[in-house]
Order: sequence, then C-alpha cells, then structure tokens
Amino acid sequence: MLREKIEKALEAIRPSLQADGGDVELLEVSDDGAVRVSMTGACGGCPMSQMTLTMGIERTLKRLVPEVTRVYT
Repeated sequence: MLREKIEKALEAIRPSLQADGGDVELLEVSDDGAVRVSMTGACGGCPMSQMTLTMGIERTLKRLVPEVTRVYT
C-alpha cells in the first residue's frame, strides 16, 4: 500500500523531470518509511541532482505521503 502511494506521488513529479530529459525510479521502500530512488537520464549525471532530490522529490513525497521519512539514492 505504501509503495503504491509513493509510485502515485512520483507520477506527479515525473513530468518536471522528464521535461529536462531525466526521470526517477523507485527502488526500495523500507519499513521505517525510507525511500530509495534512482535518478535516471539527464538527472543521473546532473550536478544539481542532489538538490532536485532533496528540494523537489523528497519535499513532494513527504507532503503527499506523510509516512515517508527520507529519500535517498
């Protein structure tokens, strides 16, 4: 159930990433709400990807899915 909520939230984020040639892939969700993702495409090698991860993806996931405790790669 939690994984499905996170996937749905990521669908809201994807258009912004894809507009710049990147994407995000959900790899793992731990029991404590930690979410591991992979930044793909242009996001994978972008020097700003850590800021995108923290300020964009993590912030949005925590807002849409309160069970999320942190997001990491």
